Amino acid sequence: MYHAPRYDRALLLGKMRNEILSLDEVRQYGQDSFGDPDYVCVYGLTPVQWHARGARLLGRTAVECTRDPLASLIARDVAALADAAGTRSRLAVDLFAGSANTLYWITQQARARRGVGLELDPAVFRLSAENLARLGLDLELRPQDYREGLAALGQPGEDLLIVFVAPPWGDALHEGAGLDLGRTQPPVAEAVGAVTGVLGHRLLLFAVQLYERVEPASLAALTARFDWSARYVYGLNEPGHNHGLLLGTHGWSPALGPG
Repeated sequence: MYHAPRYDRALLLGKMRNEILSLDEVRQYGQDSFGDPDYVCVYGLTPVQWHARGARLLGRTAVECTRDPLASLIARDVAALADAAGTRSRLAVDLFAGSANTLYWITQQARARRGVGLELDPAVFRLSAENLARLGLDLELRPQDYREGLAALGQPGEDLLIVFVAPPWGDALHEGAGLDLGRTQPPVAEAVGAVTGVLGHRLLLFAVQLYERVEPASLAALTARFDWSARYVYGLNEPGHNHGLLLGTHGWSPALGPG
């Protein structure tokens, strides 16, 4: 007897990883995995809405993207910290842009003068760039590795650089131990170090996507790189299965301001 496949993380990151999903498949993934056919909301739109306007997602992007309810919460807390910096002009950079949905929300809510996303995977870049164009979203997506992209930024004219860091988790997430920030691809601390190596003389605000449970040593090693940090967990899912955020500053702190 034939049994329809379950549209879950394993299927979409496996044989459907690089396939463009139909609307039915996007909604089936939401239903099978989260009990909500509208789970994959991006760019402020439901799946029916963004699909009708010509946007498309690969299997891997549907799984890995930060959907609207989470992206908007992340952007809210990033914006609050950016306001504490007391700067006039902001640049938002996503080192691993994917769908660029988080970059979209951060750029909007933090009132960044511009948003730049870096995406090395050719298929993801092409589809995401087409999505942004079709939806009329004023973001710049570059087909570059994060190191190459950082070097290409040169000396930005903005006062504050907001850097979103969410590299692919790969096998870094285990339900028991949580997320090991040292096993993401690349390790989060390595990406943060690359940013401070190029732009360490500037005021930096880092936003690192986390899981509810994080391997303690990897978290401690990361927070040690910042002048100030704070951690948030967003209760959108069942307890123990929620995402979170680590905010960190370099060159300033909310208590002391720039300097």
